[in-house]
Amino acid sequence: MTETFELITADGVRLDARRWTGGGARRATVVLVHGFAASSTESKVVAVAERLASVGLDVVGYDARGHGTSDGEATLGDLERHDVAAARGVVERGPVVLLGASVGAIGALRHAADAPGSVAGVVTVSCPAAWRLPRNARGVASAVMTHTPPGRWAASRYLGVRIARPTPRPAPPVELVRHIGAPLAIVHGRADPFIPAADAEALASAASEPCRLELVSGMGHAFEAESIEPILRAIDGILDLRL
Repeated sequence: MTETFELITADGVRLDARRWTGGGARRATVVLVHGFAASSTESKVVAVAERLASVGLDVVGYDARGHGTSDGEATLGDLERHDVAAARGVVERGPVVLLGASVGAIGALRHAADAPGSVAGVVTVSCPAAWRLPRNARGVASAVMTHTPPGRWAASRYLGVRIARPTPRPAPPVELVRHIGAPLAIVHGRADPFIPAADAEALASAASEPCRLELVSGMGHAFEAESIEPILRAIDGILDLRL
C-alpha cells in the first residue's frame, strides 16, 4: 500500500513524499533517499521501495529539494540533510535505517553525523568518498552543470533539477562516516562509470562503527536492479545487530 503526503523541512522547504507499507509485522522503517536527477516516482526508486515493502519494511521516500515536484534547490548533499531529517521525523516508532544513493547517500550520512546514534544504521549505494570528479566526459559535464549558470539552466531545463549556486564544500563523506554513531553498510558497483569502487573501500576503511562492504559485479551507478538484493542483505545485517 502507498500513500502520498507532504514534508516541511527545518529550513522551510516543502517536499512531496510517499510511504510504502510492508505487509505483516513491520520490521523497521527505511528512509529512502534518491540520487541526482531522480525522484520518488522514478521506476528504479519505486522498484527498490516495493521490494523492501515486500519483506516487511515500511519505506518513506520523497522528492529531494530541487527535484520532482518538491520545492527548493539541490545542494548536492549538504542541505539535503534537512530533507532526511524531515522524513526521519514522521517515523513514530521502531528502528529506522537510512538508505541513500549517490548524492542521496551524502545527505543521509550528513544527517546521521549531525545526530549520531539517532538511527539504527545507514546504507550507502554508490557513494563518493571525496569531493572529486572523474577525469572523463561525465566528470566534465557534471562540473559544468553544477558550477556554471548555463549548466544549471540546462539541468533545470532538461533534467528537471534546480541546482543552487555552489558554496564552499562541507566535510566529505570519508570524514562523515567516522561520526554517524551507527552501523554502516556500503553497496557499490564494480561497473560504476562515475564513482570508482576504490571510493567504497576508502569509506569502509574510515568508518568507526561496525561496517559491511559489498562490491557488486555488473552493477553500475545508484539504484540499479543489481543493487536490490545487496541492499536487502545490508539492511538485514544492520537489523541483526539489534538482536
